[in-house]
Amino acid sequence: MELKEITCKLKHHLSDFRVVFFAWLVMAIVPWLRIWLKGKFDLDYSIFYHSFWHAWQQMPLYIVYPEDGNYFLYGPLFTVLMAPMAVLPYQLGRLIWMLLITFVPYYSIRKSFFTRSQQLFMLWFVAVEAYTCILDSESNSLILACILFTFYLTQKERDCWAAFLIALGTVTKIYGIVGLAFFPFSRHKLQFLGWFAAWLIILSVLPMFVFGFDYVCGQYVAWYDVLVHKNNLNQFAAGQNISLLGMVRKISGVASYSDLWLLVPGVITFSLPYLRLSQYRHQAFRMAAVASTLMMVVLFSTGSESYSYIIAMPGVAIWYLTCPWQRNRWDLALIIFAFIITSMSPSDLFPREVWRQLIKPYSLKALPVAIIWFKLIYEMLTKDYALTTAQTMRTQASVMQ
Repeated sequence: MELKEITCKLKHHLSDFRVVFFAWLVMAIVPWLRIWLKGKFDLDYSIFYHSFWHAWQQMPLYIVYPEDGNYFLYGPLFTVLMAPMAVLPYQLGRLIWMLLITFVPYYSIRKSFFTRSQQLFMLWFVAVEAYTCILDSESNSLILACILFTFYLTQKERDCWAAFLIALGTVTKIYGIVGLAFFPFSRHKLQFLGWFAAWLIILSVLPMFVFGFDYVCGQYVAWYDVLVHKNNLNQFAAGQNISLLGMVRKISGVASYSDLWLLVPGVITFSLPYLRLSQYRHQAFRMAAVASTLMMVVLFSTGSESYSYIIAMPGVAIWYLTCPWQRNRWDLALIIFAFIITSMSPSDLFPREVWRQLIKPYSLKALPVAIIWFKLIYEMLTKDYALTTAQTMRTQASVMQ
């Protein structure tokens, strides 16, 4: 069989969503089987599982329990959401969790405003980050889905449910608050804000009906305290603060300055493109805002881990795929750079010493994403995102799917 024929067949299979779906299914099943059959400890799912039972027994949520080995860092509402899995046999509940963190983000990419080829590229491009996230039962992929679905629902003028997802993400893991970045694109802004305020109250109060008013109020205070404490612990931690903030701090080695010196300029930089009101009508500009949001929430968080890049790397893909002009060779080099350094560097396919001695200690996993984010901000400030007629027709076709 000739090389050209083999290449064509491989391309055909990689373009088949049934193959993609099966690959993602394997990414969910293999880690579940590996940990179960080998009797290994699943740190993150253990914390999530026990959080419900700790709350049910009125025990403190935000201390380190011997059976978990680390802090629970989610809001009290998360314990309620874990209830359907926590009451099942442990391994069955863990399997359902693995499937959720795999296929909710998968569906969010399939459902959003991407063409078929864009969906295929994104699903293969982020597969390494998705698998890394699934291996440790991390929930960051759900944050990705929450942000993408928020944008989708805002565009569809379903403000009630877009506001629900923002509130849900906020009261469970704070990160969801970045969904408000899509508020300027809503056509019903007062209604949007009203729904957000209502959902925020409802979801904050909901755990009180299960666990009691006094207990939940106390846990909200404890949640704030543990987040502040964990922020301090994260500053120079090897596996934490893998962000732009962490990269600057670890390279400089300076502990005395406040992250606000970087965080405030970062928020201002992120916000500046929103002053270009005339660009709001262009779908490509709004997609650029999605990409910027996905990267920014990871780059400017001291809580960012390697697993957090399941949020940022789809932003990199959106930046590359959805602009209305032809990407050049430097842009191609940047996305390849991001894939190698950000996605592949923690893997066994990357030189171990380079990872251990250079990339991990200085949080350089964040470097390619940071470069791309700054380039994206420059583009959003200077470029015209108007689509050509042919591009407009393709975009409208994808929206109607």
